Amino acid sequence: MQEEKQHVIPSTMNRNGDQQVVIIGGGPAGLTAAYELITRHNIRPVVFEKLDKVGGIARTENYKGYYFDMGGHRFFTKSKEVQRFWKEVMGDDFLRRPRLSRIFYNDKFFHYPLKPFNALMGLGLYESVLIMASYIRWQIFPYRQEETFEQWVTNRFGKRLFLTFFKTYTEKVWGISTSELKAEWAAQRIKNLSLKSAIVSMFVKPNTKITTLIEEFDYPRRGPGMMWNAVKEAVERRGGSVQLNSDVVGIHRQGNRITAVEVACNGYRQVVPGDSFISSMPVTEFIRYLDPPPPKPVLDAAHRLKYRDFLTVCLVVNKKELFPDNWIYIHDPRVKVGRIQNFKNWSPEMVPDQSKTSLGLEYFCNEGDELWTMADEDLIELGKQEIERIGLAKYEDVEDGSVFRVPKSYPVYDSEYKEHLETIKEYLATLENFQTIGRNGLHRYNNQDHAMLTGMLAVRNLMLGESNNLWVVNAEQEYHEEIAEDVEADPEVVTEVVKEALAHIFTRLDPLAFGLALGLILGLAVFAATALLLLRGGPVVGPHLQLLSNFFIGYSVTWPGALIGLLYGVVVGFVFGGLFAYLRNTAMFLHMAYIQRRSELNLLRSLFDYI
Repeated sequence: MQEEKQHVIPSTMNRNGDQQVVIIGGGPAGLTAAYELITRHNIRPVVFEKLDKVGGIARTENYKGYYFDMGGHRFFTKSKEVQRFWKEVMGDDFLRRPRLSRIFYNDKFFHYPLKPFNALMGLGLYESVLIMASYIRWQIFPYRQEETFEQWVTNRFGKRLFLTFFKTYTEKVWGISTSELKAEWAAQRIKNLSLKSAIVSMFVKPNTKITTLIEEFDYPRRGPGMMWNAVKEAVERRGGSVQLNSDVVGIHRQGNRITAVEVACNGYRQVVPGDSFISSMPVTEFIRYLDPPPPKPVLDAAHRLKYRDFLTVCLVVNKKELFPDNWIYIHDPRVKVGRIQNFKNWSPEMVPDQSKTSLGLEYFCNEGDELWTMADEDLIELGKQEIERIGLAKYEDVEDGSVFRVPKSYPVYDSEYKEHLETIKEYLATLENFQTIGRNGLHRYNNQDHAMLTGMLAVRNLMLGESNNLWVVNAEQEYHEEIAEDVEADPEVVTEVVKEALAHIFTRLDPLAFGLALGLILGLAVFAATALLLLRGGPVVGPHLQLLSNFFIGYSVTWPGALIGLLYGVVVGFVFGGLFAYLRNTAMFLHMAYIQRRSELNLLRSLFDYI
């Protein structure tokens, strides 16, 4: 094998003499950082992307004019900065698309998000009753600790619903048991509402316009790759450089500073120096490529972090329409496919011939395993067989196909990942001129917009001297499929105001104190009324008040009777006051628990959308 030639490229300074920034990776995070540098700060970065196209996991592949999105990327965000970025780059090339997705389970299709009547008809009355009974059982006797995904979901929705709609699909995606997958993943993908936040949302809602993206989402006319190609062109028009087919295979450092990257391209190896470095490459590869290498514990930690890969079998079907969904989740363990995209329903321009349909069958696997190494023609054959078995298309109607592999798509949250990642984070914090960004750079299962935010914040750290913690993007942010708009009040101020109001309105009543207070008031009232009548005197004293003797044995409108009435009033008031306080507290607790559970169930529908 011919040796690759190596030479050093001198640092290319910007026109204004500022630093040279080297960006590793041309996905959403890396290209966002490049765009922000060149448009906001007039810094011309150089970007190295090892593939023949930009976009990373969010790229769009092309086969004979058919466009295939690697995963199905809806464009929605709660970040105004990301929304500005998208509109600035794409303009009118965004389409507003209707959303429909279903679950295929037990040879039936279930609407997703789940709809009660549809779910009841699909599962049957008997199974539905068992699911409800399981839900109640796990509400009464939940897992005391929520360390795994299985425990987290079971505590919220019951074991039987977990086994029905979660276990099979989740294990297809991750390739490990749900008893090994960390609960942190579920908590990150479904907002774990607190009782306080549920109550606050009730009060904020009337003054907030909520735009839900459950039913609609934005999408570029020809897939997400259209967005990232436009960003690449914008960077290059302004003097930046985005080099494709350029694989970074070495990271040179001196002490705590990165000095250069080694890039393999077209049979050559180039050593490219720089002043600052931003990387979205898998953090495990970055650690392994360091020269000189980091301490052994850091290398060991990088070796033990795991990723999950997937491949897409793209099929061209000779049918104008197949099914209305954008995508379908396949929970059936009898087939290997995990999710099916119908790209024509994402955008008509994804399909060049409107008399045909293109599908993307997603198979989750590990790089090097049986599925990953299977020949393309065998994978296409498997896809044709499974699409017919599910009932979405006929085998003979599939006229063509192609396969695209996407390595390191999902950082795995196994039982050991947190410890290993912490070791890596501590080491990377010692590198003075380096920042790691993006899903793989942070080993965090972020969405596209969160990856972009890490790129933006890295630029602000570099150019403005800020100290944004990129590791917590999406960990500290409220995130689900809603965008709050036109909120004039500061959320922190609203929270404090509501908390103060709730402290007065819904303060827990102390049964003992409330009973004593009510008892004293009632007893003193009886004593005072009796005393007043006695002081007024007359031939017949207090005939109406005398009726109390029917309830208070021994009571009479006399001075001894006034004392007896005082005692009776204290006892009766104490009993009824304490009972009222107890019932009132119980009712408030049940109502607040209902609000929290309803909020969690509403957010359940976002879980599979983020896989």
